[in-house]
Amino acid sequence: MMSAGPHHSVPMTQAQMHQEALRRETATMLAKLRSRKPTDKALPDGVEEILVGEGDVALAYKNLRDIERRLDATMTRKRLDIVDSVNRNAKRYKTLRIWISNTVEDQFWQTIGISINSFDFSSNLESSYRVKIEGRLLDDEDDSSKDEDDAKAGSSGEDGDKMETDVPVKPRTKPIPAKPGQRYRFSHFFKALTVDFDSPKSGRPGADTSVEWKKPDRTPAGSNLPAAADFDELTFKRNGDENANITINLYRHEDPERFELSPELAEIIDMREATRQEAVMGLFEYIKLMKLQEDEEKRNFRCDETLKKVLQRDAGHIPMLNDYITQHLRALPPVKLTYTIRVDEEFHKDPKPTVYDVRVAVDDPLRAKLVPFIHSAQYANMLKDVSLLDDQLATIVQGVAQSKAKHTFLTSMAQDPVNFVRNWLSSQKRDLEVIMGEATRGGGEDATGDEWRKGGRDSIWNTPNARESVNMILSKQLVHRG
Repeated sequence: MMSAGPHHSVPMTQAQMHQEALRRETATMLAKLRSRKPTDKALPDGVEEILVGEGDVALAYKNLRDIERRLDATMTRKRLDIVDSVNRNAKRYKTLRIWISNTVEDQFWQTIGISINSFDFSSNLESSYRVKIEGRLLDDEDDSSKDEDDAKAGSSGEDGDKMETDVPVKPRTKPIPAKPGQRYRFSHFFKALTVDFDSPKSGRPGADTSVEWKKPDRTPAGSNLPAAADFDELTFKRNGDENANITINLYRHEDPERFELSPELAEIIDMREATRQEAVMGLFEYIKLMKLQEDEEKRNFRCDETLKKVLQRDAGHIPMLNDYITQHLRALPPVKLTYTIRVDEEFHKDPKPTVYDVRVAVDDPLRAKLVPFIHSAQYANMLKDVSLLDDQLATIVQGVAQSKAKHTFLTSMAQDPVNFVRNWLSSQKRDLEVIMGEATRGGGEDATGDEWRKGGRDSIWNTPNARESVNMILSKQLVHRG
């Protein structure tokens, strides 16, 4: 067994050291080349004045550059908006229609007409019923016309518990069939389901038992749920020969999870239910709106009377908002659907299910189309092509700038050679004095002295500074030409 402490590294061989030295030298050379790579793509001023018969080309190039800048800014802003929309995981709300019905077996009124000769005394007949809970997500067209259908249908006749958002409606004869390729199923929207039974009228203990279903975890290999957790209907069977009232509790499954907010926090952000991120952002917007941030340190803020009810303090720290609101977040209460299990003969002559509409959150369908756009390989390849074209354009523009400098140099020298050479030598002398640290303020510009006209080994042009400057100019030209 090896010891747990640090181990001494194995010394490199001579060949490995040589390869490492070559790698570092290559990396240094590439860094130098990148630093010398031209990046300016703007034409120098005055180019259009020296072009012969092509003055409009420079103007057209500048117009194209202006259009390119505006187009790049627009595309970047739109792309950031798309990335922000995808990261926010926007939701849409649709209607989940739930049908609740029950059938009966071996009830008293079902066994009255059985002949005594055909009766099997060995079987243990006991009255029972079977309850079915089925849910379908309505399409947009079905959801938009729901109110019109309900107005035509009227009341269902069932004594259900009407809620604000989950309202029982007149049931259809049959549930809406699932369309091919339908993505969301009934179990997708809930992480648990329980059924609570009222006490039986007969008072027999243990006649009814509660029902509970909990969604299993996803399989490690993929994101799909097991078959037992992917269904559109749930059925359970119990023994009983009396009508019974039940309450079906549906615990919502949302990603990201939404919470019920305390009254104090809900008053500030004007929301009764929100995700943790929405609650933090709402609180931060309130702090900015009321100008509670400190002037010197924007991460700190003061608490007004309304904010003190939430934070229970006089001041706070913005990075700690997530911790401050934890005690004000509660799990959402379950969606409660009441139903009466009917076992009497009169009801089952024409049985009709009880129907509820539940508002559920689904992913925005536009998000699935935007994700491939962000991670498109074609876009990455296009950026590489644009980068290569930009490098070529910068090289061409640099060549134009050098030609422009040569043209200006030769034109100025042709117009007044004596004064041009005198001014150029004065400028070179001044630059050399600045480099050597010998320059004096307001002097040294006169380059008419003999030392500047003198050549040979002992001249000023043979100094190390002058040779270094010339070598640097030549190396830049060789790099640009290569």
